[in-house]
Amino acid sequence: MQIIETTAALAEACALLAKSDYLTIDTEFLRETTFWPELCLIQMAGPETAVIVDPMAEGIDLAPFFALMADSGVVKVFHAARQDLEIIYHLGQLIPHPIFDTQVAAMVCGFGDSVSYDQLVQKTKGVQIDKTSRFTDWSRRPLTDKQLEYALADVTHLRDVYQFLKGELEREGRTLWVTEEMAVLEAPGTYDIHPDDAWKRLKLRVKKPLELAVLQKVAAWREREARNRNVPRSRILKDDTIYEIAQQQPADAEALGRLRTIPKGWERSQTGAQLVAVIQEALTIPKADLPRLPRQSQVPEGVAAASEMLKVLLKLVAEKQGVAAKIIANSDDLERIAAEGETADVAAMHGWRRELFGNVALDLIAGKVALRFVNKRIEAVSL
Repeated sequence: MQIIETTAALAEACALLAKSDYLTIDTEFLRETTFWPELCLIQMAGPETAVIVDPMAEGIDLAPFFALMADSGVVKVFHAARQDLEIIYHLGQLIPHPIFDTQVAAMVCGFGDSVSYDQLVQKTKGVQIDKTSRFTDWSRRPLTDKQLEYALADVTHLRDVYQFLKGELEREGRTLWVTEEMAVLEAPGTYDIHPDDAWKRLKLRVKKPLELAVLQKVAAWREREARNRNVPRSRILKDDTIYEIAQQQPADAEALGRLRTIPKGWERSQTGAQLVAVIQEALTIPKADLPRLPRQSQVPEGVAAASEMLKVLLKLVAEKQGVAAKIIANSDDLERIAAEGETADVAAMHGWRRELFGNVALDLIAGKVALRFVNKRIEAVSL
């Protein structure tokens, strides 16, 4: 087992891996006490070699690794890629390309919703992965041989999983389906969320424009503070505190201190003073400039029933085509299709999803297709 702890050794390994058509990648990280993930290990494997990189080793420069991630001639294979890609994007300011996510591919191939790596290895290879090291503190040194073997297994078995799924996709003519999904994972906007948009992560528990303005300002302030201090958002303010501030709108430290969710004395801290200033800024926004509340559109009559029919149709199509229903459409998509029809701007109305499900969904709500129960099975029939 090769553990890389120097820049020279990393450059040599990356040069070797760059000769492969593909390589499998996984990372181990911690983020319980930080905003940004702390990268602890990088595991990579090509068809003939596998390595572990210690990014915490003194003096190591990850530039060769980032150059490999940017090499368009090598497919980078991940399982459940999003968090790995987020780390690489944050540290290297790039998104690997091209990529292949085996979790997404498995959903397209009918392995169920969000299948785990160990489940996928067992289903495709018949191998049971020893998971006793899964809760390791990967920042501790030295790591045991057993822990390193567990980490390396995350990429060595992934080689076979990738080849299996790649073959299944080619056989079913679904390779382009996964390519469409990878475009979302490769988009910088997936990871580069502006602090001013942080309020969109919260449930909208406000009913007035001024409440929304306060919520937006406070959420943006919390996001910037958490990033700058590199601590979890909840260490700055909990979500419930933001909701209470938006509704109560405390204009000074004394009023802030009276809130149920504010710790005693916190309002007199420097951070408390900064927060009061943010709240005051929101409270001075002219009425004409206040943000508009997102429209809560009335659900047209019959939409609820149509949505239920679409759920049945989705299950029928997913089972027939051998695709996880979750990757085709969710409940919100179905409700919008039922309410808006052709104009619904949801994923199920674009690309391969449109061909697989969207068109027949429109036919169902237009009365061109019906569902019937025959021989203990539901089927769709054209009218």
